[in-house]
Amino acid sequence: MLTFINVFTVDPTNQDRVVELLTQATEGSVTEAPGFISCSLHRSLDGTKVTMYAQWKSMEDYQAMREDPRPLPFFQEALTMAKFDPGSYEVIKTFNHV
Repeated sequence: MLTFINVFTVDPTNQDRVVELLTQATEGSVTEAPGFISCSLHRSLDGTKVTMYAQWKSMEDYQAMREDPRPLPFFQEALTMAKFDPGSYEVIKTFNHV
């Protein structure tokens, strides 16, 4: 399993719109993609960041989703108002409340 933590830095006036665009892209096609496990959107309290935490079965599945043209317009619009800082991670430990 792979985890992607993607941070979008925004002007606070654009934070809600970026959340909306990422929600539309994810609900519209990403959740249907083979290998998709989960996705959580996070909004910083100061209004300057939107963070997407997503888990995929493999890098190949993730790359295949990135080639799907359906979510592209939403991502492209988000990038007109946000600086994108992507990151891919391997899960090495998970802690849960007992």
